[in-house]
Amino acid sequence: MRLDKLLSNMGYGSRKDIKIGIKKHLIKVNGEFPKTASLHVDPDKDEVLVNGERVVYKPVVYLMMNKPAGVISATEDRVDETVVDLVEEEFTYYDLHPIGRLDKDTVGLLILTNDGRLSHDLLTPKKHVPKTYYAKIDGQVTEADVKAFAKGLNINDEYMTLPAKLKILSSGTESEVEVTIYEGKYHQIKRMFVNRGKEVTYLKRLSMGGLLLDESLEEGMSRELTEGELVLLQQRD
Repeated sequence: MRLDKLLSNMGYGSRKDIKIGIKKHLIKVNGEFPKTASLHVDPDKDEVLVNGERVVYKPVVYLMMNKPAGVISATEDRVDETVVDLVEEEFTYYDLHPIGRLDKDTVGLLILTNDGRLSHDLLTPKKHVPKTYYAKIDGQVTEADVKAFAKGLNINDEYMTLPAKLKILSSGTESEVEVTIYEGKYHQIKRMFVNRGKEVTYLKRLSMGGLLLDESLEEGMSRELTEGELVLLQQRD
């Protein structure tokens, strides 16, 4: 990999900035000052220092975000703020994308990465990755709803959902529930409750696979996954 590409990808500035850094002897490769930004380096073997700080190359990153309401799950948009707009500056140099989507008004766990293989693995319908949500419902949720969710619901004239788990936390004129689904159709949980004559007024994703949302993360904030969390993300029921 070219030295300027490596350093620009890691957030050390533009390629022009890298050239200036080389001229000012701010950059070292294996203990020597490089003469050109086009020098090819091996990120896994060569020692690259910028201002005395060793550059640790990360080809892929995995971020957990606590998505806020009002932000769309996309990489770019001409009108609305996107989840990619919210990530810390050090990660803006990666070509990040969200794994799956949360509706604009839905909050909670969202994973962003540049690992296309993991995204495919988690989103392919064949894998049936469980996703659990907390929801507030306008209406009384009953055991009849639990049984209906367990059988699957017709959310339009052409599609019957897979069986889902509905857990009642409280039941009244406004109910609180947890719902686990194994697919991700457009507005799926909202449409499932519409089928039952009820309306979702608040929706928050709590988990994906075996990975739980870090509740210490404030809405709009993100952080890298630990190795253990990455393993949990890929776990299946």
